[in-house]
Amino acid sequence: MNYKRAILLIAIIIVAAVYIADISGLLTKQGITETNTSRVLAAVEVRNYQGERLSSITDFRENSIKGPQHVNISSYRLEIAGLVTSPTNLTYDEIKKLPHYQKVVTLHCVEGWDANILWEGVKITDLLNKTGAGPGTNTVVFYAYDGYSTSVPLDYIKKNNILLAYGMNNVTLPEDRGYPFQLVAEDKWGYKWIKWVTKIELSNDPSYRGYWEQRGYSIGGDTNSPFLS
Repeated sequence: MNYKRAILLIAIIIVAAVYIADISGLLTKQGITETNTSRVLAAVEVRNYQGERLSSITDFRENSIKGPQHVNISSYRLEIAGLVTSPTNLTYDEIKKLPHYQKVVTLHCVEGWDANILWEGVKITDLLNKTGAGPGTNTVVFYAYDGYSTSVPLDYIKKNNILLAYGMNNVTLPEDRGYPFQLVAEDKWGYKWIKWVTKIELSNDPSYRGYWEQRGYSIGGDTNSPFLS
C-alpha cells in the first residue's frame, strides 16, 4: 500500500467514526435506547383508546395529605395481612409478573373535577388469591406510604374486577400519581383512590374509617351518593 492510499484509508475511517457517533447521539436525543437485540422507544402517553378520548396524566390536582411521596422501589414491599391464611410481602417486580389488565375508568373528585384514564395493573383478587381470605372477611383496608388509609367492601372488589394500577395512559404511574401503585376505585369518589399503596389488610369491620372518613366523608364513597355522611 503506497502513502496516498494509506492516507485515504485513514480519512475514510475517521469519517465513518464521526458518522456513527452522530447517529448514536441522534438516537439518544430521540429517546431511543440501544440494546443487543432491539431499539426501545421511550413510552408515549396515549390520549385516545378505542375511539374514546382520554384525559392527560397531568389533568389532576395535587391534593394528597402530605404532598407527593418518594418510594424507594428497591426496598418496597406490598404487605398483605389481616384475616388471611397466609400473610405475604411482595416486591414491585413480583406484582408486575401477575396477569395484567387495562381498563378505562373515570376518577371523580369531590372538588368537582374528573379525569378519564386508561389504567393498567393487576386485579386485587389475584393478589388476595395468594393469601386467602379468612372466615368473616368483608372489608379490605388499604394503607399508603404517607399514612393515608381507606377501605372498600370485599364484594365490591370481586364484582368489579378492581385494579391496583402501576400504569396510566401507557406510561408508568408517575410519582405524584401514586407510584408504585394506586387503587382504581371505579364508581367511588376520588378519596377512595388511595395512592402509594404499601399495605392491604383483610378485615371483618365494615365500619372502618380511613383518613377522610374520620373527617365526615361517607364510608361507602359511591359517586351516586353524597360524599358527606
